[in-house]
Amino acid sequence: MTTTLRVIVDDIIAPASGGGGRYAEELTRELIRTAPAGCEVSGVVSSSPEADYDALHTLLPGLSDLFKSALARRELQLAWQHGVIRLPGNGMVHAPSLLAPLARRDPAGYPGAQTVVTIHDAVAWTHPSLINPRRAAWQKSMAKRAFKYADAVVVPTHAVAHDLSEVFNFGDRIRVVGGAVSAKLTVPVDASDRADRLDLPERYLVSAGTVDARKGLEPLIRSLATAADAGLPLLIAGPDGWDGLDVEAITADAGLDPSRVRRLGRLSDADLAVVMSRAAVFAFPSLAEGFGLPLVEAFSLGTPVVHSDAPAVIEVAAGAGIPVPIADEGGYPERLAVAIASVVNDDSLAERLRFSGLDRAAAFSWRASAEQVWQLHADL
Repeated sequence: MTTTLRVIVDDIIAPASGGGGRYAEELTRELIRTAPAGCEVSGVVSSSPEADYDALHTLLPGLSDLFKSALARRELQLAWQHGVIRLPGNGMVHAPSLLAPLARRDPAGYPGAQTVVTIHDAVAWTHPSLINPRRAAWQKSMAKRAFKYADAVVVPTHAVAHDLSEVFNFGDRIRVVGGAVSAKLTVPVDASDRADRLDLPERYLVSAGTVDARKGLEPLIRSLATAADAGLPLLIAGPDGWDGLDVEAITADAGLDPSRVRRLGRLSDADLAVVMSRAAVFAFPSLAEGFGLPLVEAFSLGTPVVHSDAPAVIEVAAGAGIPVPIADEGGYPERLAVAIASVVNDDSLAERLRFSGLDRAAAFSWRASAEQVWQLHADL
């Protein structure tokens, strides 16, 4: 008899999937690879174009089946938010996000049924002004459903577990399972050609992630105008965020030459690897995080890292980068500048950070994460 783990794979094809989509893709692929004997993985997805279904089968080789809901993504979110499930069959369900079919069930009538959800961060509660209000409301609503009906809740760090404990008493239902760097993020053989095409400066700083206020990009840009500035240009990789952070306006308001700050937009994995690996410093000044995957990505590429002291970031970095205190908002840009300059102007420090980062990145793997998830479902 075959046991099926149904994974909600909708985030992989979401229009603005970002880190959540990457997490769902990488974890699901590794769940398929590490499936115990007698187990298989199937997918659950909202009503989507045929090309998206084909893409899922391409990205997730070995997926046993794909249940296609009659509801489009927005409608599926609303239906599950209000407990209208309509998901056929019983057994194990794993949701790599809060998009999960959560409802009351009679254990006697649904033997072996279990649902595990993932809460990536607690920003909706700890820093509500830094998240899209509609998104925050949906997350809070789904988290309440998870508290009532989920058999277990996966979080990426102990910091998130602690923050959630201030709101919900999940008790021993909480499990910490981190993410990891994608195998796709490797420096390609044509790195020099890509660097030329991207017009990369000889030396520069880089930051990566969604371009919004939560990522601390404004204080980072303003750090370039302080007395401690290392004098290097800043490149920013990543898509626009929900709040429309105006990088150009912040640059001008800081009195900087427009050439000091350049947006690269969303990059392919190969281009991102080139940009990050050639940077003098990777800056991760985020004000609130659940994990901070770009931090580990920079570590894996041997790039020295300067980061904020947000609790989850400190936990993930584990001393492999240089932390900068966020408290005292007015002084944050200056402190960032001092930390960045300390690396740019000290080759021996940069080299130590390179090796400490590589060591730290090696502590994370998608295989280990997938095996932890399989063990969690076995424990349930």
